Amino acid sequence: MKKLERISAIEAIQQIKARYCRGVDSSDGDLVKSILAEDCVLDYMGCCTDPVSGIDFFPAMNVILRGRDSWTSNGMSGLGIVSVHQSYNLELEFSSDTTAKGIWSMTDRLWFPSGSQFSLMTGYGHYHETYEQVESVWLLKTTRISRIRVETC
Repeated sequence: MKKLERISAIEAIQQIKARYCRGVDSSDGDLVKSILAEDCVLDYMGCCTDPVSGIDFFPAMNVILRGRDSWTSNGMSGLGIVSVHQSYNLELEFSSDTTAKGIWSMTDRLWFPSGSQFSLMTGYGHYHETYEQVESVWLLKTTRISRIRVETC
């Protein structure tokens, strides 16, 4: 991969993550689907489990979505949850001219509706992702979250 192609691919992958976060937080399912590979695998198993206490603060999130069409359009807003996702510090490695894997540091905050067990969950950890270029467009192929810490109040 030439230097300019590599820089272009890095920028495209950063845009994928930015659109993913914005799409999730604004409940824009079409935006999220636009960055997903047709045969993507989105593994959210244990994504709200604190590794220190072992408490799973949001068991309903323990799902594996297979394929672009498995993404639902309203996301967490359908449950009355407001989310804010932040991803930063990308570590990226190209395994070929058309495939890459990345690790993003992340923080997410979920505000739950009145009457819930808690009002706010804040999580810290990493997104582990793979990407592929399909017909000159980079797409998210897989994602999995590993947690360092989950807090609620």
